[in-house]
Amino acid sequence: MSALRVGVVGAGALGYHHVRLLRDTPGAALVGFQDLNRERAAVVERELDVRAFPTLDALLDAVDAVTVVVPTPGHHAVASRALERGLHVLIEKPIAATLEEADDLLERARLHGARLQIGHVERFNRAVRAALPFIAHPKFVESDRLAPFNPRGSDVAVVLDLMIHDIDLVRTLVGAPVTDLQAIGMQVLTPSVDIANARLTFADGAVANITASRVSRERFRKLRIFQPSGYLSLDLAQGRGEMYRVKPGADFSELAKAPHRFEEFMERITLEAPEIEPLKAELEAFVAAAAGEQAVAVTGEDGREALALALRIVSEIHRTMPELPVGVGASA
Repeated sequence: MSALRVGVVGAGALGYHHVRLLRDTPGAALVGFQDLNRERAAVVERELDVRAFPTLDALLDAVDAVTVVVPTPGHHAVASRALERGLHVLIEKPIAATLEEADDLLERARLHGARLQIGHVERFNRAVRAALPFIAHPKFVESDRLAPFNPRGSDVAVVLDLMIHDIDLVRTLVGAPVTDLQAIGMQVLTPSVDIANARLTFADGAVANITASRVSRERFRKLRIFQPSGYLSLDLAQGRGEMYRVKPGADFSELAKAPHRFEEFMERITLEAPEIEPLKAELEAFVAAAAGEQAVAVTGEDGREALALALRIVSEIHRTMPELPVGVGASA
């Protein structure tokens, strides 16, 4: 089978890495990229030795699939043109700026037989991949994602900029619909919400507490999962994880008689998975899905549900803190 001809739309900070990695992705032949900023395009073309196309149509005419790495307000305009041609599309998170745009993209993909994947890259984090075989009916999930301020994405609430990663992860791990939520947020550096916390209740009784901030001295990305079989702690920044569970045959009557060392009744399991750059794994999955070799890893429907929940959280923050600005647009 011939290699899948792939292009990249948008060569900014993240799009640059799409171009870099797709040059060597198995099963893919990187045709080139397109960026509206001519100066930026010239820099990327020179540094990565990849052709810069002058227009979007010129690129779309030359490929079988594209990755869309433009700011979120442009997701629908770019992806819809690709889907209309029957091209397979990977859209960086979030899927679109509004649910109406997301629904339109899903319908276009269905009508034209195109595969649509959403770039929720944390699904491919080494710690998450290592933990998945051990996940069994989580009852409480706690997620913290803190980052130093970055102007990129700061035109929207931190919920749509950063928290949406964890919204998708929590939905994936619990596997049940959200039935209730509470949320709070505040401004610090921008006109929008810079720090947010959401508490989600799921149909199966599970609860998730998610915090996101873009006003932090250091980066911090951790996920803790409590379930009947044990406790998992994932360091997403380092791609590492561990699980603690009661040792088989532990005598709980002895535990009640006197203090015991932790190691006497609990065992620690180091969570292991093959090491691979998450974005590289995501792009490899997209190429394989576009070629019909496997199912789409993060479907358009997954992306739509993550966006819907993020917008609900933003709406709840504005309901409880009406003094905040009403704009809730999304950013790539």
